[in-house]
Amino acid sequence: MEPASHEIDRLTAIDAQFLTNESESSHMHIGAVMIFEGDPPSYDEFKAHIGSRLDFVPRYRQKLVYPPYNTGRPLWADDPDFNLNYHLRHTALPSPGGERELKILASRLFSQALDRSKPLWEMFLIEELEGDRFAIIIKSHHAMIDGISGVDIGTVIFDVTPDAEPIVPKEEWKPKPLPSNISLLERGAKELAGEPVRLGEKAISALRNPSSVMGRVGESAEGLAEVARAFADSAPEVPLNVPIGPHRRVTWTSAGLDEFRRIKDVFGTTVNDVVLAVAAGSVRRWLIKRGVETDGLELRAMVPVSVRAESERGHLGNKLATMRAPLPVYEPDPVARLEIVSASMDGLKQSKQALGAEVIARLNDFAPPTLLAQAARLTFSTRLFNLLVTNVPGPQIPLYVLGRKLDTPYPVAFLAKNHGLAVGVMSYGGRVNIGLIGDFDAMPDIGQIRRGMNESLAELTAAADEVEASIAPDKSKSASTKKASTRKAASKNGTGNTGASTTSRKS
Repeated sequence: MEPASHEIDRLTAIDAQFLTNESESSHMHIGAVMIFEGDPPSYDEFKAHIGSRLDFVPRYRQKLVYPPYNTGRPLWADDPDFNLNYHLRHTALPSPGGERELKILASRLFSQALDRSKPLWEMFLIEELEGDRFAIIIKSHHAMIDGISGVDIGTVIFDVTPDAEPIVPKEEWKPKPLPSNISLLERGAKELAGEPVRLGEKAISALRNPSSVMGRVGESAEGLAEVARAFADSAPEVPLNVPIGPHRRVTWTSAGLDEFRRIKDVFGTTVNDVVLAVAAGSVRRWLIKRGVETDGLELRAMVPVSVRAESERGHLGNKLATMRAPLPVYEPDPVARLEIVSASMDGLKQSKQALGAEVIARLNDFAPPTLLAQAARLTFSTRLFNLLVTNVPGPQIPLYVLGRKLDTPYPVAFLAKNHGLAVGVMSYGGRVNIGLIGDFDAMPDIGQIRRGMNESLAELTAAADEVEASIAPDKSKSASTKKASTRKAASKNGTGNTGASTTSRKS
């Protein structure tokens, strides 16, 4: 693997939206709580390991620079004062060092905004976790990394074998000088002047392939219409959508990936459908305990969809569009709830809603910063969704850091303005790991959401058991009938069970 280039890059429109939507109460960092087996490495050993990998992720040494007079989106440039000691922290859990103490620490860490004058990430090495374990907590600003890309970046920090050879940087890293205000203005002007050329090249390509272009234009128009309809059909007002503060509560749970797969196989859905149905069931329980009438109530979940091309995997920055998935909390039956979610998601995929969101995202690349800020606020409006549910497929092979095996990673999402809860889901090593983040004041009962996820999954598992049990007697009856017919035919041919058994034993 060759070190990546650390050229100055302008933020995409989607990246800039995460900066625009950040406030004192709504932090736009994401991350994970990762639990490892074995004794923790020393801080110096850990620091040397991370430092040896930074050449492959240059964004981790870059900070934001802003063009003067708000003439364009911010850019990433090398931080001349980069200090790895600032970004890597070392701490230990208080006694008894259980997951409760780890959750409290994670809640406090994710309550603290990242310093925008420095590269937008922090990592914490945490000792004294019971059961001969330790943890690593990582925070990265959403402007620099999306979930799908983050999995690839993680493979740079991790190894796939416990005895991997250490990486030795070829040369000492030296930051490039920060761009001057004049150079930033010139760069913005060149990029603006280059847009007509790029648009002209696209126009020439369109003339050469008119039928293909017309098809894409038609699909894009349909997608934009779907987005407009989604905005007109606003999300309902529920206790999840209240003013939030800066403080957070973090908790998590997990289940076997095979359990999710068995449910989706039995009922003919997808794993993502099962995830959404489990979330819907949990939120339904929570709303009822809060005294909210759920009859006829359908919530909206914002579900990010990666539009990252295979050739772009491993690149930092966001390549995301979103779909608005229904959560039918009005439905008490778990199987019916799953079927409603599955049918709705199939409809959304056919409706080109995600394509419309992608078109808007790409149009934003041409928008002035002031218009982009307005679009960003609409993207995270409570008119569109009640909560975020993001599901990222992680690696199913074991990962290691300095020979220590990663046991369980719990993803941690972000809270947009006036959104009290977000659900992050990540599969790894045959497990589905669910991380929940809630506003400290709005979600004192976030544990009820966690328990509800487990209970909703258990309901679907029990329903799958019933279906399989109802099919099993039919199979058994069919097999018995077949055996009886075989015995009858064998008797007519002058052979019997004893002869068959003897033949079997001989073979």
